[in-house]
Amino acid sequence: MFVSSKKKQAVIDEAIKGFNEDINNAVLVSSLKENMAVINDLFQDVQVFKTKYIKNDHNEKLRFCIAYSCGVVDKAYIGENIIEPLSSSMTLEDSSNLIATLKEQVIQIPDIEQTNSLLSVVEAISYGDTVLLTDGEAQALVLGTQSFTTRSISEPENERVLNGPKEGFTESFITNLSMLRRRVRTNKLKMKAYTLGRRTKTLCSICYMEDIVNKKILQEVYRRLDKVDLDGVMDSNYIAEFISDSQLSPFRTLGYTERPDTVIARLLEGRIAIIVDGSPSVLTLPFLFIENFQSSEDYYMNFYYTSFTRMLRMFGFFLTLVVPALYISIVAYHHEMLPTQLLLNISIERQGVPLPASIEAFLMLIVFDILRETGVRMPSNVGQALSIVGALVIGQSAVDASMVAAPMIIIVALTGITNLLVPRLSSPVIFLRYLFLLAASLFGFYGLVLAMSAAVIHILNLRSFGVPQLMAAGNLRFQEVKDTFFRAPWRKMLLRPKGFTKNKTRMQPGGDAS
Repeated sequence: MFVSSKKKQAVIDEAIKGFNEDINNAVLVSSLKENMAVINDLFQDVQVFKTKYIKNDHNEKLRFCIAYSCGVVDKAYIGENIIEPLSSSMTLEDSSNLIATLKEQVIQIPDIEQTNSLLSVVEAISYGDTVLLTDGEAQALVLGTQSFTTRSISEPENERVLNGPKEGFTESFITNLSMLRRRVRTNKLKMKAYTLGRRTKTLCSICYMEDIVNKKILQEVYRRLDKVDLDGVMDSNYIAEFISDSQLSPFRTLGYTERPDTVIARLLEGRIAIIVDGSPSVLTLPFLFIENFQSSEDYYMNFYYTSFTRMLRMFGFFLTLVVPALYISIVAYHHEMLPTQLLLNISIERQGVPLPASIEAFLMLIVFDILRETGVRMPSNVGQALSIVGALVIGQSAVDASMVAAPMIIIVALTGITNLLVPRLSSPVIFLRYLFLLAASLFGFYGLVLAMSAAVIHILNLRSFGVPQLMAAGNLRFQEVKDTFFRAPWRKMLLRPKGFTKNKTRMQPGGDAS
């Protein structure tokens, strides 16, 4: 007896060694003891891993074992719908096909999958499923018992609107998919599952409208995703850095949003959305540069007002880039561009200031960026007050000590305020603002014009999955510019943006209520 047990243990140890060496190709065997020995070894030192052996009350030869991760499953659900049926069912007593009987008659769970892959078993247990193994069967049942604690649905902090839906994506993958499905009641909305990350096995979903999407762009998305090779994917930006065009550009070539209504609007234009489990930010592509100035609220309010506010955002983007550099180029090089009285007032204010205007501008912008970053990182109830008080105290003290001229405080304040109009462009604005300021400090207005020209050329050459980001450049037909620097009425937006889809017609002419 001792020899027999020793031989059995040796067989199990050999099986464990073989499984661990090549878990990707390993399959289950018919022995429950061997299967559980392998699984227990794989989850060794995993505190949340739990197992429970179950016997049928009417047939003691029927032995089962369930394995799950504590904390990500619903224990009450497991007890009522798995343990209780397995132990009390009389159906299993004379069953010829045990696995089929378990699936169809005994287990009271709608989400059931059958597998013989050890890798699938490990992934299922890690993700919150419960795995049922049966003695004498080389198959396992994966039972959907996930119960994650997630953040409730709320309005995104960075995309608040006065009118329109007040809900945003959360970190729950299924919840995010359901918010899209609820808005589009058609089978044409496809959601293809994808898994990324060698170790995290992060679930992703590629969402698109089957009859609208450009199939070439869709295939290109799959091709780029297949090249993503990381240990783990924690957020959608992990993927964005791999699949985006012009990766060294300060401008984004992929859209991102936390609003379901925005994603649906993009899908209806023929674009593609990528949802990542654990991330509230959804990627949309192809991406147009004009989207940096668009807001969900633009489509929920009167088109006259939203057209004005959109042009205001564009003007604010221009000011936050150019104002410091333009001020330096005039003060340092081109005095003749200012009225005489204004020039005299600025000269009086600058008397006693020890630093040149260009260095003064650089220092003040750096101090402003430090205050802004500090306000973002501090707790919300402290950060805003710290930014305001810090800016007022430092600015006023610097002027009183004659370290900085008062006009420079005004310039920096105007730059910071206009920067808030275009939060999507905050990152590239920082780089371009200093670049423009450096060019203006060295060569005056000519340097500023050259730097602006280089930035415009760079933007004109940006592409997102083969689609130019400035599609309307050089084309002023109404249907091409109807939703760019202004928003046309809905009844006039007949066509979808070109380049996204061959199904261009969004609405037939005369489709309005009148």
